[in-house]
Amino acid sequence: MIISHTKGRGKKIHLLIDNEYKITTDIDFWAEHYIKDGTEIDEDEWEELVESINYRKAVNKCYDLLSRRDHSVKELKTKLLRTVDENSAEKAINRMLELGYLDDEKYAQKLLEHLINNKNMSKSFIRQEMYKRGVPTEISSSLLEDAEIDNVESIKELIIKKYKTKLSAEGGTDKVIAALMRKGFSFSDIKTALEEFEDEEI
Repeated sequence: MIISHTKGRGKKIHLLIDNEYKITTDIDFWAEHYIKDGTEIDEDEWEELVESINYRKAVNKCYDLLSRRDHSVKELKTKLLRTVDENSAEKAINRMLELGYLDDEKYAQKLLEHLINNKNMSKSFIRQEMYKRGVPTEISSSLLEDAEIDNVESIKELIIKKYKTKLSAEGGTDKVIAALMRKGFSFSDIKTALEEFEDEEI
């Protein structure tokens, strides 16, 4: 097996075996692992190189995704598996855990605070959102058990932010109730919130 390389766009480096394209890496990786064109390598050496390339790709993807926002372990791995293999994803995840860039408990706590304070979500919707984001059930259940979530106050906040003008429109109350129920609030909590809101408005 004869290895060679060609330069691609930007920092990309394309690697070839016996003049046939096999995989792409970047110029930084190639500077660290450079092999002179025309060098003969065996199957084990090639597999080790490919594994290193895929691991670097997975780690770089982790940094990119985590620079945008925090992720749960499960959520990050799901995204990694769209572009890298299982082994590389696992190794990259473990590296992020070692570095302290991933922590499901801290992530879940920050997410909970955001959903309560910024999104005014009901407890049932918060549970669903945490599940969608890959937060382990035992963590979300524990946090929600300890959380002080006042659904009535959350509904009143949502009315002020989103639904106040709709209430005065014809059939508006029914539409607002339907919208709030779709957000996971119970009819009794919605009714109480509407009554308190009207009393406070008078």
